[in-house]
Parts: sequence; C-alpha cells; structure tokens
Amino acid sequence: MYLDRVELRGFRNYADSSAGFSREINVISGLNAQGKTNLLEAIYLLCTGRSFRTRSDRELLGFDRDEARLYAQGFSGGREHKIELLLHRGRRREMLVNGVKQKTAQSFSGFFSAVLFCPEDLELIRGGAAERRRLMDDCISQLRPRYAAALNEFNRAYEGKTRILRDYEEKPSLLPLLDEYDVRLAKMSAELIHMRAQFARALAPECRRIHGEFSGGEELSLRYTTVKTVDDPTRPADELLPMILEHQRRHREAELASGLCLTGAHKDDLEIEINGAPARAFASQGQARTAALSVKLSELELHKRVRGEYPLLLLDDVLSELDETRQDFILNRIGGGQVFITCCEDEKIAARTGGRVLTVENGAILS
Repeated sequence: MYLDRVELRGFRNYADSSAGFSREINVISGLNAQGKTNLLEAIYLLCTGRSFRTRSDRELLGFDRDEARLYAQGFSGGREHKIELLLHRGRRREMLVNGVKQKTAQSFSGFFSAVLFCPEDLELIRGGAAERRRLMDDCISQLRPRYAAALNEFNRAYEGKTRILRDYEEKPSLLPLLDEYDVRLAKMSAELIHMRAQFARALAPECRRIHGEFSGGEELSLRYTTVKTVDDPTRPADELLPMILEHQRRHREAELASGLCLTGAHKDDLEIEINGAPARAFASQGQARTAALSVKLSELELHKRVRGEYPLLLLDDVLSELDETRQDFILNRIGGGQVFITCCEDEKIAARTGGRVLTVENGAILS
C-alpha cells in the first residue's frame, strides 16, 4: 500500500500544491508553522475520511476560501486507486473513489489505511479513558467496516438517551422513550464491546513483544475493561446483550437521579501497565513515550496481519524527543511499508533512513 501523489488546493495553508512520494520513506522537513503537520493531516483525511485534529470541515478550509480539494492516487489491495475529497463552506463534502461518488464516509474510507503517531498521543498512556477509546475506535474502524457504522449508531443512541435523562423532569412525555433507547444503546454497546475486546486481545501480545525490545526488557500489558456485569467481553454480541441490559437495570434509578448515562461502551477503557504498575499513574515521561510508540508500532503489525499489507505510517515530530538508541529502534522497525516522517533535522534523518526529503515552506511542498 502506498500513495504516489497528493494534490492539495485550498486546504489549511496550502493554496495549490502537489507532491510525488517515495514508496518507502519520506522525510518532510521545514520550519515550524509551515504546514508539515497539515500535510500529514491531509493524507490521514484521504485514508480515513476523518481529521485527527478537528471534527469541523470548516476548519480545514484555507483562510478566505470557500472550498478545498484533496486528491491522491496510489496502490492498495492489488490495484490502483484515485481518491478525491471536496470540502465546501456551508454544504456537505463530496467524496469520490475512482471517479465514483461515495454517499458515506464508510464507503469512502478503507481503500487506504494509516497509522498515525503525533505528540498528543502521549495521552494514550497518561490521559483519561476517552483517549484510549479513541485509539480503539480509530484503528478498528479501518480494519472492520461494520465497526464505524456501529459506533455512529451507538453515538446517536447515547445522545438520545442523555437528552431524555437530562430533560425528562421538565418534559415528562420523554420518559416512556427511555426503554427504547436503553435497548438500542445496549445492542450497539454489545457490538462495540465484542469488537474492542477482540482488538485488545490481538494487540496485547504485539505490544508486549515490541515494548520489551524497545525498552530493554520492561513488560507492558494491556487489559480491556467494560461494565462489571460482563464476565468475558470477547463473547459474541448476542451473549453480551443480556449482561449489559442487567447493568442498565441495576443503574436505572442512579441514572434518573444523576441525569447521566451510566451503562454502555462509553465507559470502556484499555488499561495499560508497565512492570505491573498502572502506566497512567506511575510511568515517567520517557516510559510514556516509549509505551505509546510501542502501541502504535503494534497497530502497524496488526494492520499487516489483517489486511495483508502495511498501512501508511505517519510520524509527526516523533524522533526529536528520543535518544539515539530509541531513534535507531524506530527507524529499524518502520521498513516494509510507506512512511512519512516530519522533522526539522532533514539531512540527519534522511541519511539514516535513506528516505526522500520533501521541504515544506509556507504551504508549498518543495522536492
């Protein structure tokens, strides 16, 4: 899987720019605030249909621009693909794959896949559970198309139930709808929990192996957790459903009193331990960075196992905070697929990787 070319017009600070890429390592160099991360964001957006920085298409448009065009051509799944995304101020985006309009983000994404690491990913280790749920959601959505659809359905049910719990005292007519939303939320939770548990079980041994090599012998473990009535989250969704409904039943009065939804996949976490201690509480800055990178490198291997080819690997300002030994470990692990690395020390990194250097300057990509 690789991209041969990307074209950007009206996206962020890119007025009209294009670039061809090496099918191996691409080193994206430039001063701060020139557009290096914006280029990675465009690639990720073309792969997944989502930005990793915002949920609003308006924020992706350039200053004083009413539309933007992102285009890429490359090879995946044994054939060439051309993907195009048109963003508009005030109306819905347009998505095309090989010239055919796509109606949903799910049908647009999936032709290419990407694993991203950026500085904010340190929050995977030291942040709250929402960061680790996002990790699971982003990765599984690329590997299993049904997951993204189930997640959207879950979010709609969660928002609907939350409105009922918040407003039913002022609008008692809402309360009879609560049972219906409970069932919808429980069904979608069962699907998500099953797929997340399978993902965690597949990722854990890869993380343990890679982190052991990366850290010089530390032991990293992952454990997926969900609502307490679920005894084995890897069970099929139809077996999980009654367990989730039971958890809802036990917490109904507490939900009505608090106005909060207390049961569902939004309570899940992926607990990470280093040498038996919770990483969130006890990991040093260096340990957190190493653990987060280990998780991302494990994602890379999981994609390869499931899809039969490596995804694109996007590394945004990753190497600058690592010592040379850990830099060498990363650079030695990223072969086999196409890689995009942003950095300022282009000559040093390029010499160590043999990669192609592209310089970004004021929203223009210079070869």
